[in-house]
Amino acid sequence: MKPTRKADLRSAAWRKSSFSDEYGADCVEVATNLPGITPVRDTKTPNGPTLLVSTNAWAAFVSAVQA
Repeated sequence: MKPTRKADLRSAAWRKSSFSDEYGADCVEVATNLPGITPVRDTKTPNGPTLLVSTNAWAAFVSAVQA
């Protein structure tokens, strides 16, 4: 496994899934404004772990879910 460097997410513009409920539970947030990566996090723990996926992988995932 290659070592990874920590991504700088200070400029991430987070947005909630449109399928989130009105009370803020069961929410996922993504930031699509960072070149090359799409961070994904749990809304309930914004300072918790963040999953980083490539922009291409995120686009393929969203396309597959929409299909």
